[in-house]
Amino acid sequence: MRNFKVHTFDTVDQEAKSILEEKQKAFGFVPNLIGTLVESPQLAKAYDELHELFTNSSFNSEELTVVWQTINVENECHYCVPAHTAIANAMNIDSAITEALRNETPLQSEKLEALRTFTLQMIRKRGFVSDEDLNSFYAAGYTHRNVLDVILGLAQKTISNYTNHVSQTPLDKNFQSFKWEKEATV
Repeated sequence: MRNFKVHTFDTVDQEAKSILEEKQKAFGFVPNLIGTLVESPQLAKAYDELHELFTNSSFNSEELTVVWQTINVENECHYCVPAHTAIANAMNIDSAITEALRNETPLQSEKLEALRTFTLQMIRKRGFVSDEDLNSFYAAGYTHRNVLDVILGLAQKTISNYTNHVSQTPLDKNFQSFKWEKEATV
C-alpha cells in the first residue's frame, strides 16, 4: 500500500517540524518532497546535506542543472523534473538547456553535452564506466574531482527520485506549469 503522507506542521514531531520551518523560510512553502521525506527526519537531513554539498561542488549553475536533470529524466521522476525546471529558471539557466535536458536531446555546448553523456553513463553502467568514457569526459575539460562530484549528485538525486517513485509524491502547485512525462519510445 502506498499511502505515504505528505506531512505538515500539524503531523510531525519537533525534529521534523524544524526541518519544515527551515524549508518554509527558504521557499515560502514546504515542497511536498520535503513533507514526504520528514517521515524519516534522518533521510530529510541527509538529502538536505547532500543538496548543499553538491550545490557547493566543482560545478557551476549550468553544470549542476545538467547533472540534476539528466538524472531526473533518466530516472523518470515525475516530481523532480518539474521542480528542477523551476529551480533552473530561478538560477537563470538558458531555457534551451532546460528544454534539451527535458526532451533528452543533445546540448549545444560540447562541454555540457560531455557532462550529460558522462552522467548517463554513470547511471546506466552503475559506475562501471570504461576508460574510454572517462577519457572522453576528461577531454571535454573535466577532472577526477568532477567525476566524484557527479557521484555526489547521483547520491542526492537517488534519495529524491526513489522517494518520489515509492511515495508517488504529488506535484506542488508551484511546479504544475512545468509538469513532465517521459515520452514513450517507439
